[in-house]
Amino acid sequence: MPGHRKVGLCETAVIHRNNPAQFDAFGPSRYALTMAILSDRWIREQAQANGMIEPFVEAQRREGCISYGLSSYGYDARVADEFKLFTNVDNAIVDPKDFSANSFVDRQTDVCIIPPNSFALARTVEYFRVPRDVLVICLGKSTYARCGIIVNVTPLEPEWEGHVTLEFSNTTPLPARIYANEGVAQVIFIESDEPCETSYRERGGKYQGQRGVTLPRI
Repeated sequence: MPGHRKVGLCETAVIHRNNPAQFDAFGPSRYALTMAILSDRWIREQAQANGMIEPFVEAQRREGCISYGLSSYGYDARVADEFKLFTNVDNAIVDPKDFSANSFVDRQTDVCIIPPNSFALARTVEYFRVPRDVLVICLGKSTYARCGIIVNVTPLEPEWEGHVTLEFSNTTPLPARIYANEGVAQVIFIESDEPCETSYRERGGKYQGQRGVTLPRI
């Protein structure tokens, strides 16, 4: 496929050392798989032709804001104005198997203030549709990281679609501001040269098609 590199001799040797029986039986073409980080050109094409990112901003916006939009090898997603702030007013216990609505309060605001050493959930402005042979990694922007604000997102799996739920941790002893409709995380698209056997959609993933801020599900 376009953009994929050939496997070198050293890499082939490592594959042979770790999987000698499989390598000898099937040859390097079956096991010497590569992963390619996809460029701005590919991201633009997929967004415009297949709705991979909606809404899509095809040039980086940075004037007077935390940057967002298409970058060289990724896309800087924005946080929407919907937040769930965790609270202990009702002495609720955070249980991933039995998540209680008493654990948080809802806020819709252009600037969300997270209390010291606290946590909030939010979502991206963008709705994503991941191709079958692609895995997506999300990394928090350095602007927030340098302020002690950690943005955590688990990988977006092949054929998953939805708004991305964002997890913010304020690790500082001070209140922290999160700016809605501005950049929050860089999304990196990694393509395999072999499609997966079973995609997230095919196995009926519980977060498929999620919209808004989505709480834990079992």
